[in-house]
This record gives sequence, structure tokens and C-alpha cells, in this order.
Amino acid sequence: MSDPAVLAQLRATLSAIEGSGFRRRPALPFGMEALDSRLANGGLRLDALHEIAGATHDMADDCAATLFLAGIAARAWGPVLWVVRRRDLFAPGLAQVGLDHKRLIYAEAADDEELLAIMEEGIRHRGLGAVIGEARRVGMPATRRLQLAAEGGRTIALLMKRHTREGSDPLGAPSAAVTRWRVACAPSTPLPVAGVGRPRWRLELVRQKGGEGFEQIVEACDATGRCALPAALGHRKAVAGGADRQAA
Repeated sequence: MSDPAVLAQLRATLSAIEGSGFRRRPALPFGMEALDSRLANGGLRLDALHEIAGATHDMADDCAATLFLAGIAARAWGPVLWVVRRRDLFAPGLAQVGLDHKRLIYAEAADDEELLAIMEEGIRHRGLGAVIGEARRVGMPATRRLQLAAEGGRTIALLMKRHTREGSDPLGAPSAAVTRWRVACAPSTPLPVAGVGRPRWRLELVRQKGGEGFEQIVEACDATGRCALPAALGHRKAVAGGADRQAA
């Protein structure tokens, strides 16, 4: 008789081949216990919509939010579709947080409606690791369509909500997004000499399905798209490049 354990292993192997060729985790972790342990799924669900906004309309917060979501996309598995309304992306800056230009597919939309339609089409394609869009006004029906398009797939959907001229809260309107984040600049890492250290961000998880919101100060994404917990907050020695301070 055949060994049941061998048969079970064979079935698992065949199942992987019939699917995507290998198993994929359901969520994308940050690699920091301070964040992952407080997220309902142990990270960002891959088959879901996530919203990110700068804490203020200030350009510094806008850039921090852009780099935060670029770092997430950098850690995703494949090509990245980035849908924009204006041509203000700086490729070298994205590369500094791990998102290589060779992985990027750019699409320019005439308005928010077209942008959301392109995002939905990209998510349903199932051949992309991440789909990013930047919009100002997005209603609940549109976010629900994006969330439904993402479910069952492995393409993480990232929607950056930009501030409007009226100054309203980008995350104030109802949304079907699984997580909603605010990103703000924080004082950079202190140096023993005069100068500017590694940038820091204040992340605020405004809302998540199945969990509570929270705030956390982190060091900005490195060249692999990973944030780190500041040494002072982690009660660890501030050793530059130390493995204990890097997000795994």
C-alpha cells in the first residue's frame, strides 16, 4: 500500500502546480512585530484594497505617503501598475525604497472615474503583484468594486487618497478598504554629529476590518521596501545597519 504521507505530499505538490505554481501567503507582513501583531491578518491582505493618505496637504507628508505605499508594492511579488492623474512620480526616489522602474507600468488617467476603472481592470487581470492609484474623490461604491475585484486574487490594491482644495479629510468618507492609513513625517533619527539621519514616519492605522486602529513611529523604508522600528523605541542598541533593527 502507498504511504498516506507520501500521497498527501504529492496532492499538495499537484495542487500548487495546478494553481499559480507555488503557494502564496494570504498577507504581506511588514516584518515588524510592532505592526504585524496588531494587524488582524498578520500583515496587509494581498486580496484586498488598502487606502493611504498623507496626514496633511503638506508636500512632505504627501511624499512620505507615496514612499510608504511604494515600499509595500516593492515587497509584492511581480509587476506593479501605477495609475496617476499627474506626472509627478520620481523614479529614482521610488528605487530608493526598493521599487525598480523595470517592474513599473504607468497609466495616466483623465479623471478619477477613469483612474478607478483602470485600477479595477488591472486588479482583475490577476497577473500583477500590485495596483496603485492616486485619486481625490472616491465614493463607497467605487471602493466596493475595487475590493470585490481584489478578493480571491493575489494582487494587492493600494489607493492613495490625495487632499482636496477644500481641505477635507481624505479618509473621512466611508470606504470598503480593509485598512486605512495616515502617514506623516516625524523627526529624523538623531545622529552623533550635525546632520540629518534616517527619515522617520508616524503611521496611523485609522481603521482596519477585524481589528483596532493604532499609531506607530517607524524609520522610513530602506532599499528593500522595509521599514524598521527606531532603536530607542525597541530598547535596542542603535547600530547602523544592524539586523536586529531591520524589518525581516
